[in-house]
Amino acid sequence: MGFKVIVTGATGLVGEGVILECLASDKVSEVLMVNRRPSKMIHPKLKELIVPNFFKLDEFTEQLKDYNACFYCAGISSNGLTEADYTKITFDTTLHFANVLVKHNPKMIFCHVSGSHTDSTEKGRVMWARVKGKAENELMKLPFAKVYNFRPGAMKPTRGQKNVKGYYKIISALFPVFRLLFPNNTCTVAKVGQAMINSVFKGYPKQILEVKDIKLLAENQL
Repeated sequence: MGFKVIVTGATGLVGEGVILECLASDKVSEVLMVNRRPSKMIHPKLKELIVPNFFKLDEFTEQLKDYNACFYCAGISSNGLTEADYTKITFDTTLHFANVLVKHNPKMIFCHVSGSHTDSTEKGRVMWARVKGKAENELMKLPFAKVYNFRPGAMKPTRGQKNVKGYYKIISALFPVFRLLFPNNTCTVAKVGQAMINSVFKGYPKQILEVKDIKLLAENQL
């Protein structure tokens, strides 16, 4: 019997790709997309919950109960944002979402998409890396059954994905070259989704998964 999962970020590259992997997997019985705006994705296993403001997630607690996992894929680039604005989206929103979920699903496994070169010390010079590091550290303190932070590098989109921005089209076209030159910094969105699914069934000895860990978990090479 498959598990039930909540996924955020369906209108973004990673979230859309992760959902596609969940829908294709017999390990997943139900997917609830929690979106700020409607998605055009349709599938018998797929449900959608529109939450325009994630800080008001408390109003939807009944729809969020009895799920086995959450794949938190929502996020935004730091380009053009102040540290305060980026922190509100990347740290405050994520932690609020997680805190609401853990109250009603304490046995849940929470998978969080972070980023390669995230700063766990929270003291480095790179703003986005500090903020993501703080988010990772605080998530790991929450009383979920398990928390995993995924740090994918350059990602190749899955064929058929709609939410692919210009630079990801370039990455996709040049992926064989990137993979050859930077094997520890390149991954596919499909592998991220497969690794998340396997984390629910098999677990992983680390809570922070770099690209090499994501590939191992996706391919069941544990």
